[in-house]
This record gives sequence, structure tokens and C-alpha cells, in this order.
Amino acid sequence: MVFYFTATGNSLYVAKQLEPRPVSIAQAVHDNEKVYRAERIGIVCPVFGHEMPELVKEFLKASRFETEYFYILLTYGCLHGGASELAEKFVRAQGIQPAYINVILMVDNFLPAFDMDEERMIDKQVDVQLGRIKKDIAEKIHFISPVTEKDRAIHQAYLDFAAKTPPDALSHMYQITDECIGCGICQKVCPKGCFHLEGQKSIWKPAGCISCMACIHACPMAAIHLTMPEKNPKARYRNENVSICEIIDANNQMNQEMNRRK
Repeated sequence: MVFYFTATGNSLYVAKQLEPRPVSIAQAVHDNEKVYRAERIGIVCPVFGHEMPELVKEFLKASRFETEYFYILLTYGCLHGGASELAEKFVRAQGIQPAYINVILMVDNFLPAFDMDEERMIDKQVDVQLGRIKKDIAEKIHFISPVTEKDRAIHQAYLDFAAKTPPDALSHMYQITDECIGCGICQKVCPKGCFHLEGQKSIWKPAGCISCMACIHACPMAAIHLTMPEKNPKARYRNENVSICEIIDANNQMNQEMNRRK
């Protein structure tokens, strides 16, 4: 059993290499009874600020996993900042004993720092990394990816920077331009239901936003921009092995909203 969270397809691609039908955390977080049993149970997700996204943490806090082999795979694009150690600390605090935690270097989709056209050109040997990891999991290897003092220093520098950021910064993160055609794709790929349509134009509400950037990467008109400088405002990203329909199926909260209204 494999659970995943994805914004632009990287973690979904990894999850599909491990199991043909992995389970979206953005949907599973709404399960009434979050008790899961399997020989192996895995979590695949990106890291935001070197840690698992808040949505994933919410799911882990609310769930019980009955398995002899629990593992976590963390996708990142440049510096993982000791992500394995941070993930291990978090899950152990929830009473979960991880057998295996590893990191996977992939395309970094953080638009303020990276040009997506340049990132696509870098061979990060994803399938080579995946080959080793799949073998480890098949053999139920026990391993936690090692963390150095440099990794910890990188994360601390991030925390120091975040502490200086105004608390309302995220509420001004996105702007939607007149290029918006009201297609609703941003609404369908947002795992927190932060978009709705008014008069055939998309409206973003910041409450609940986890800054995953699924919306800005998925917009077919490039009508969603960041209010901070972008490395290349014309370049967007989706994993070439994952379709937009798969990301919509993974993250769409509209059916959940309809069910709540019944």
C-alpha cells in the first residue's frame, strides 16, 4: 500500500513505480476510518522547506498504520536540508516506527529559485535512484538516509529566513491575471480547495493554502503569477510521465465538497 501527495507529478511518478494504484493523500485525508493494514505501507511526498507538507502531516497524525514495514520516500529538487531526519522525528512523535526513509533528487519546481526550462535539462538519474530504492523496499531493508551537519545548517538557515518573513506573506502569494479563461483547472488541482470561479474568472482564497504551487504550474494560460520575482515566468512544469488528469484525480476537492453538502 502506497500513499502519495503530488503537486506537479514527481511524487506520483515515484509512487506508481512502487504500486500500480497508489492512494492520494489529498483524498485519503477525508476517510472516515483511517486504519490501514498491509505488509508494506509507504508514504511518498515532496518536501517543502525540507519537511513533509502540512497536508501529509495532517494525514499521518490522524491515521493508524498496521504494518511490519513502514517507509517514507521524500522527493526534493536541490537541497534536502536533512529531510529524512526531520521526517523520522515527526513520525516517531506520532507513534510510527519507520523502517526506511530515503530521499530522491528530482526536478525542483520552486519557481522563485529555479528556471523550469533549465531544470528539465539536468539529468538527475531519477530511474537509477528508483531502481536502488525499489530493490531496498522489496528486500525490506532497514535504512534512514544519513544527515550531515551541513544539511542541518541549511535547514536552520531556512528557519531563520522564514522567521523574518511577514506572517501574512502567503496571503499575497498569487495573483490571477486577465489571461484567466475560467477553465477551472486550478480549482481541480488544488488539494486544499483554495480556488473557485466567479463570473468565469478564478478567485484564490489563501486560507488553507499549503504553497504547493500545483495551481500555478497547471494553469494552461499561465494566468497565475507569483507576487515575488520568478526565475522564468514563462516556464512551468509537470512530470512528463504524469498527465494533468492524474493530478486532477489526485487532488480535486470538488467531489469532497459535494459530499459534505449532502
